[in-house]
Amino acid sequence: MRHGKKFNHLGRTASHRKAMLSNMACSLILHKRITTTVAKAKALRKYVEPLLTKSKKDTMHSRRVVFSYLNDKEAVTILFNQIAEKIADRPGGYTRIIKTGHRLGDNAETCIIELVDYNELLLQAKEEAKPKTRRSRRGGKKKDAAPAAEAVVEENSDEQPSEPDDTGEDTTEEKDS
Repeated sequence: MRHGKKFNHLGRTASHRKAMLSNMACSLILHKRITTTVAKAKALRKYVEPLLTKSKKDTMHSRRVVFSYLNDKEAVTILFNQIAEKIADRPGGYTRIIKTGHRLGDNAETCIIELVDYNELLLQAKEEAKPKTRRSRRGGKKKDAAPAAEAVVEENSDEQPSEPDDTGEDTTEEKDS
């Protein structure tokens, strides 16, 4: 039985899975965004986020630990020099998975996994976004409708109600039967 075994094996042997995740992590660090399947992206996120956290402390020990996972000097250098500066104040959640649909050949669900601080389009949109006003469901009083209603009431109060005629004549018509 597989009780409590949540690790996704991705249909690969341990050595193949380790090599694949290492290569995908290096590609993500070098290119800041890669396209893959959703299952691989979720496995990669669990693999690479602890490495990104380790890169915040630039010590020889943390560099060696990260290098043992990545086995790529260039990726380690970029991770500690460039990426660590951008993610220094972020308390986790360094990657974003955006689903892009299904692949034509095998109908596998594909996605883009990217580093959050390197998506310039979303960062620019966030800066330009204006603050949203709060809207309630009750409707409340509207500013334009309230003065208009008061104006109608005032016009009716200016007119004096018509008084009945005191001439003594009966205004109702009598019918002869």
